[in-house]
Amino acid sequence: MNIDPVLFSLGPIQVRWYGLMYVIGYTLGTQLLKILSRRGFFKIPENKIDSYVFYIIIGMLIGARLAYVFVYNWDYYSLHLVDIFSVWKGGLSFHGAVVGMSVASWMFAKKNNLHFFHIGDAMALAGTQGLFFGRLGNFINGELYGRVTDSPIGIVFANGGPYPRHASQLYEGILEGIVLSAVLWFLLSRVRIYGALSAVFLLGYGFFRYVVEFFREPDSQLGYYFGGTTTMGQILCLLMMVASIFMYLYAKKVSLPVSNKK
Repeated sequence: MNIDPVLFSLGPIQVRWYGLMYVIGYTLGTQLLKILSRRGFFKIPENKIDSYVFYIIIGMLIGARLAYVFVYNWDYYSLHLVDIFSVWKGGLSFHGAVVGMSVASWMFAKKNNLHFFHIGDAMALAGTQGLFFGRLGNFINGELYGRVTDSPIGIVFANGGPYPRHASQLYEGILEGIVLSAVLWFLLSRVRIYGALSAVFLLGYGFFRYVVEFFREPDSQLGYYFGGTTTMGQILCLLMMVASIFMYLYAKKVSLPVSNKK
């Protein structure tokens, strides 16, 4: 497994597979938000959706970077403070991205006199599919690969040594990006209150990612916790699953009725 991460070059400009995956994910997500707006589920008019997407892109980048720096690799960055801003060198955390996009969505909701759940549920519906494309980009880059395996589905990654490994990027992409997205859209016409889908997203992502962590190679600078059985990703996923319960209880308390035209 050794795919060139550069799709093509135009002089000094390089178009990379990973960047293309993000563009596809955000483009598709924007179109899904417009569909939800026309159905009346998303409370933002179509002419403001591009502005909202800009908000969450900024929130995603800031949240993903800060979480990676301070949670996953502070030992390094505490000694190389300038590198904190070197995003092009890699180093993003999805858990941090969720927090960053949530804060950005809360700010946008407040600016438009809406409750966070009005936007959070739509973000879950439109954005979850993007996880598949993001993980596909990781797979093409040969990064975030899984643990060594003797399974016939193991893949030898150029940067992962001579032994076959689990393609954990694809496991995550399928479970978190396709299966979870399908579950959320299945529930769209069945939920009665805003906030329920946000809670399902937290619970579903936390569960799927927790399971895949058993196949994914842990971050080398962190390793395992609790006697060598648990990764940092699993710890954060457990917190997400617990948070989903409190979010659903709060959604029931707020009880914002869903308006959703067929």
